[in-house]
Amino acid sequence: MKIKNVSVIAIEIPLERNFGGSRYNVTKRCTIITRMETDTGLISEIYNGDNRDHMRDVVDIIENELAPMLIGEEIFAVERLWKKMFKAAEWNRDRKLVMEAIACMDSAIWDLIGKAAGVNVCRLLGGYRQEIPIICIGGYYEEGKTLPDLAKEMERLREAGLAGCKVKVGGRSPEEDAKRVEAARDGAGDDFWIAVDANRGWSVSEAVTFARLIEKYNIAWFEEPCHWYDDARMMAQVRRSTIIPIDAGQSEVSAAGVRRLLSEEAIDIVNFDASEAGGITEWRRAAAMCALYDVRVGHHEESQIAMQMIAAIPNGVCVECFEPARDPIWAGLIANRPNPKNGIIQIPQGPGFGIELDWDMVKRFRVN
Repeated sequence: MKIKNVSVIAIEIPLERNFGGSRYNVTKRCTIITRMETDTGLISEIYNGDNRDHMRDVVDIIENELAPMLIGEEIFAVERLWKKMFKAAEWNRDRKLVMEAIACMDSAIWDLIGKAAGVNVCRLLGGYRQEIPIICIGGYYEEGKTLPDLAKEMERLREAGLAGCKVKVGGRSPEEDAKRVEAARDGAGDDFWIAVDANRGWSVSEAVTFARLIEKYNIAWFEEPCHWYDDARMMAQVRRSTIIPIDAGQSEVSAAGVRRLLSEEAIDIVNFDASEAGGITEWRRAAAMCALYDVRVGHHEESQIAMQMIAAIPNGVCVECFEPARDPIWAGLIANRPNPKNGIIQIPQGPGFGIELDWDMVKRFRVN
């Protein structure tokens, strides 16, 4: 079964307000749909990523470099196809964009393999379970947002069937953000996961101060606590100074980056993002390393693929989503999306990733 044709569709949706963290702004939601067809008529239509600044560059890499080299190739030779595409990252260029482009192609290949085998990707990758906890990324900094507002947000997310929320921190002082976490816990109740994400916002001393202030609130994890330029060493220091598990990995673009975090004993949870870093094939390598280090595995956003992957392995933690206002694609692009109940989302049972796209929405927001 060989690859016959590849085309890509870029989607861009303006958001109603700015959804920012400690070091960034989000005013639109973008993604790339990869449509891959085999010579037997099987078709994959899976979407990946949210590159809001360089999406068209990723599309160009797929169309002009990766797709031509895979036409006529056998879909089951997934490791050989990945190695062939990876050569595009070897010369001096923005390698992150290449890894995003490889992720789009690789995800489509895995979708086709599942469709050819008649099983979902979760079973291809190990099939450990067919359901997974799901949390929301929220608690954003917003003008006029009060501590009672934050508490009500947690209550609303719990009532919507989510297992927890990852609250944004790192944009204010440790003391101020600790008060925000206290409010979130008050609104959430005791049985709702509260994680915190600093997006590399703090120094070691600031991160440790913050961690010690919030340890009493039963925090699921503390994500990317320290500045990017020496993050592994700094996170290892924070990890030794708190009982809260440390989570990182979404900023890595290869499994070798995850190995760096593991060898520095910097993390308890890895949230390596397959859509940012080479797709499912490279994610498998990172997940296998984590199992050997007794480190748990999450995933940065991208629930449409992550739920199949995280549910497949015994050390998987949960998947992440956004509210509809922050991610209209997750809310509306998947015509058959399962809804969470009591904090759990069921894994789609259709072959491959098991999703069907809303093509009216695609046509409305297509930009290429």
